[in-house]
Amino acid sequence: MNNIYSIKDQTANPGPLGLFGFAMTTVLLNIHNAGFFPVNSMIMGMGVFFGGGAQFVAGVMEWKKGNNFGSIAFMSYGAFWLTLVFTWLAPMFGVEKPDGNAMGCYLGMWGLFTLINFFQTLKGNLVGKLLFGSLTLLFFLLAAGNFTGCQSILHFAGWTGIICGFIAFYEASAIMINQKYEKAILPL
Repeated sequence: MNNIYSIKDQTANPGPLGLFGFAMTTVLLNIHNAGFFPVNSMIMGMGVFFGGGAQFVAGVMEWKKGNNFGSIAFMSYGAFWLTLVFTWLAPMFGVEKPDGNAMGCYLGMWGLFTLINFFQTLKGNLVGKLLFGSLTLLFFLLAAGNFTGCQSILHFAGWTGIICGFIAFYEASAIMINQKYEKAILPL
């Protein structure tokens, strides 16, 4: 029975905002990981404001819509970007810089968290599976590269991350374009 007091949710889909925040920041950081340029203020700015802030906002919006997966994923990966930039900046304030083992543990925990998210995508679309599968691989490669100090693993991780970021960019684009045209122009 319909409740005459029900209010129809007419808020925007926050998914593309979170996905673009993730995608663009991930591509830029992983161009660094692939060995093309050092970490710089461009990556940190993107990490704080778009990767961190915009994703966190998208997660709160997903929570409001009742999307548990989107809420936890966007808020968590938004927090990832904020913690990563903090890790880079904290030594300027006298906090000890993490060594390879500490960063390996940090990235390995994110890999484990992402693996749990990947399992949830198995009931979803192909693009979501590719996104979380590549992100899981990325975190475990970054963890291995940090534990071993092996630059070739880190460079391979960088290329994996670039692909992962572009998958997220595609998904965000597909959601927006398909919604605008009210049909599946870009398959998910």
